[in-house]
Amino acid sequence: MPISTAPYKREYKHTKRRGREQLVECDSCGRKVPRYKTFVKIKGMRIRDPAVLQQIDKRMIHMMQRKMRLCPACARFRGVTKPGKSVRKKYEGREKTYRRR
Repeated sequence: MPISTAPYKREYKHTKRRGREQLVECDSCGRKVPRYKTFVKIKGMRIRDPAVLQQIDKRMIHMMQRKMRLCPACARFRGVTKPGKSVRKKYEGREKTYRRR
């Protein structure tokens, strides 16, 4: 099995036993992507000003939150996945230390 060179970790647990998973539409580009491959970003509005929060009764506020599902390409473009070092760059320095034995 080849080592992935993607700068993010794939954390989905997709097995054959799960069968064919449903396709969802990317909220950014509209591409149909399997649900387990999407990245979730919650979009909404929050009141962070303490003076305003004291004046408003919290039971009377309805804050909308929307779950956005993005395909891997849009997630990388929009910065949802934080780009890290690729696998090749991560282990580049280790090879030299093991060869010195």
